[in-house]
Amino acid sequence: MNTKESTAGKTVRIVFLTLWLIFTVFPLYWITITSFKPPGAIFAFPLSYWPEEFSLDNYAGLFDKAEFGTYLVNSLIVATVAGVLATAISMLSAYVLARFEFRSKGALLMAALVTQMIPAFIALGPLYLLMTDLRLVDNRFGLILVYVAVCIPFCTVMLRGFFENIPDTLEEAAMIDGCSRFGALFRVLLPVMRPGIIAAFIFNFVNCWNELFLSVTLMNSDDNKTVPTALNGFISSFNIDWGSMSAAAVLTILPTMVLFAFASRHIVQGLTAGAVKG
Repeated sequence: MNTKESTAGKTVRIVFLTLWLIFTVFPLYWITITSFKPPGAIFAFPLSYWPEEFSLDNYAGLFDKAEFGTYLVNSLIVATVAGVLATAISMLSAYVLARFEFRSKGALLMAALVTQMIPAFIALGPLYLLMTDLRLVDNRFGLILVYVAVCIPFCTVMLRGFFENIPDTLEEAAMIDGCSRFGALFRVLLPVMRPGIIAAFIFNFVNCWNELFLSVTLMNSDDNKTVPTALNGFISSFNIDWGSMSAAAVLTILPTMVLFAFASRHIVQGLTAGAVKG
């Protein structure tokens, strides 16, 4: 009886996971084949689930007309620099919150969590005025600063969990051997925390890479626009350029897919290590 129940349970689980996989992968598949269809074949009826003729016109148009290469470079610079800075700052603040006791510690943690519940677009107006006064509108450095500020709270809470999983004795032993507190942090704790740091960086990178509202608000010129802003530009009041948008979406997804493919082991280790306090 138990064997039959376990077999039935496995069958239901496999069927459910298969349906969920199809439901998840199909939109990505459809966007990909749409990007390779000639412009006249995208709206052909009946629907074609495999292009009769593969065309690179949509991709060529991105770089010939829309300067998509510039948008990719801008997104890569902004997301990488913001991800590195946010991870480094969050790492230091998380270390302080995990290792030291002080009066406002609880308030800081609560503030970091509360900020994640506030939609970013609520602050767009005041933020735009502030960046205008600082002369950082339509400036990649200004967008990086905003992204760093947005990523730090959650990343700090995330990395604090990793520090709390590392025994204090490891750090104390390094300091007894002659390391300063910073020396123990960088020579002993950070190598142990490498999966967590990589997971935090990828989280920050993907958030910055995909962010739209702040980029649209703060970036005006084509020389400084990022990829999400470019994707938004394919939508007009009366028409949507599905071919170009599909090609741009495929090129936008590729960097994050490659990043996850190479760092998947570290991501799993990092997320599981920070999930439960040892």
